[in-house]
Amino acid sequence: MIIGICGGTGSGKTTLARKIIETVGRENVILVEQDSYYRNLADMPLDERRQANFDHPDSIDSEMLMNHLKRLKAGDSVEMPIYDFKTHTRCTEVERIEPKIVVIVEGILIFAEARILDLLDVRVFVDTPDDLRFIRRMQRDISERGRTIESVVEQYFATVRPMHHEFVEPSKRHADIIIPERANTDIGIDFICTKIREEVGKQLKTRKNYTRKNEE
Repeated sequence: MIIGICGGTGSGKTTLARKIIETVGRENVILVEQDSYYRNLADMPLDERRQANFDHPDSIDSEMLMNHLKRLKAGDSVEMPIYDFKTHTRCTEVERIEPKIVVIVEGILIFAEARILDLLDVRVFVDTPDDLRFIRRMQRDISERGRTIESVVEQYFATVRPMHHEFVEPSKRHADIIIPERANTDIGIDFICTKIREEVGKQLKTRKNYTRKNEE
């Protein structure tokens, strides 16, 4: 099972994903973040990298993300890129991800790419007001990514806000579940966790029957 969690920047996608994993247990669930699949801009001068539009679907290596999700679903491990948001480049190191019964993939643009959308068994959209998302983004970018207030505001008006309205917000129509910020969050988590437990139980039962049949 592949569960997609979408929503605007700062909407709480990663927080939701981690709450789900904590609830059902890490032994059967892995998290794949779309942010890890930003294209490598190492061949561009740093000033040009900073001006790039990171909120357009073309900024994501969707081909690699799609292939990795397919391989994980098929039971194969993958080497997920590690992205450096301060330099806008990929690190030389990678993170090896082993397959598990359930994959959660989260990102602002996963519903905007048809090939990724088609791989998702459950589609969740986290719907959060613009002002909360902007404040969270500013806090994150300043504390974790070395940005200034001026650069965050400039990027928000130049690309973040227009791309949200062009790609992210319209993709909400593809969601199976829409979780409003701070409203019905527990209900949404309970529903998703129930689906995960059902899938895990089904897969474990299938494996047990397969093992028993081979032993006979």
